[in-house]
Amino acid sequence: MENPSPAAALGKALCALLLATLGAAGQPLGGESVCSARAPAKYSITFTGKWSQTAFPKQYPLFRPPAQWSSLLGAAHSSDYSMWRKNQYVSNGLRDFAERGEAWALMKEIEAAGEALQSVHAVFSAPAVPSGTGQTSAELEVQRRHSLVSFVVRIVPSPDWFVGVDSLDLCDGDRWREQAALDLYPYDAGTDSGFTFSSPNFATIPQDTVTEITSSSPSHPANSFYYPRLKALPPIARVTLVRLRQSPRAFIPPAPVLPSRDNEIVDSASVPETPLDCEVSLWSSWGLCGGPCGRLGTKSRTRYVRVQPANNGSPCPELEEEAECVPDNCV
Repeated sequence: MENPSPAAALGKALCALLLATLGAAGQPLGGESVCSARAPAKYSITFTGKWSQTAFPKQYPLFRPPAQWSSLLGAAHSSDYSMWRKNQYVSNGLRDFAERGEAWALMKEIEAAGEALQSVHAVFSAPAVPSGTGQTSAELEVQRRHSLVSFVVRIVPSPDWFVGVDSLDLCDGDRWREQAALDLYPYDAGTDSGFTFSSPNFATIPQDTVTEITSSSPSHPANSFYYPRLKALPPIARVTLVRLRQSPRAFIPPAPVLPSRDNEIVDSASVPETPLDCEVSLWSSWGLCGGPCGRLGTKSRTRYVRVQPANNGSPCPELEEEAECVPDNCV
């Protein structure tokens, strides 16, 4: 058998490389699925706040300002755009939104991404929710090149905490998902180091990445979401997207709990009561010993309640303690 010449071998190698390159160019980056749905699809998105004093009793904001949600800001986009991502740094626009609820810079960033990369198809928003529990909704359109949905809602009040969804794909091969329902949990934008809902502005230098806030992280008793008895926080919000049929004005949102199908994403919506244990201060110093000369007297010390118990949490211990002593400087 005759061996191929070096030139022929080189030609075959280049041909194989070219075919591999063309094949790779036809595939989405990162192993993402290709959406081949034909017509665009319209969805109704409903955001439901579940931030109640029963589920989150610790330091629950009752006034100045009370617990509430900012407006919802989102985009339908391709994989070339990212509004936010866990373990990555937020943009300046998202920092302004997470810290102060200012949306102008974030809107400009989204518009710039749409113009430069054509990665954003549409921007959508929903009104703010003036309480911790309540709903707001909007409509949006996706198409096969822009089948991903991302959004953010700021937790008010908070240092830089928010909830949201990062790149939820509403396309499943050649069809659109009929509905998607997800529980939402709090995230820290990594730009402010406050521990509590009402913490003063304390910039994080250097800036940190986006992290999920859990019942044990940050591991500090002052943290408003610190519930060491819980394995996980209950969901603080929920989002439901439902594909619209015919006239959007005739659309009636379904119940939040939906049976699972092949083209649905549905999570559990149960929210148990969160027990909050009593927290007390350290003991004060012992007071002066009182009593008649020549006999044993008593002295006392006190402590105060820092956090009142709630939802069958551990009750408060005694706040005053006495001990025997020998009176000093008696006459």
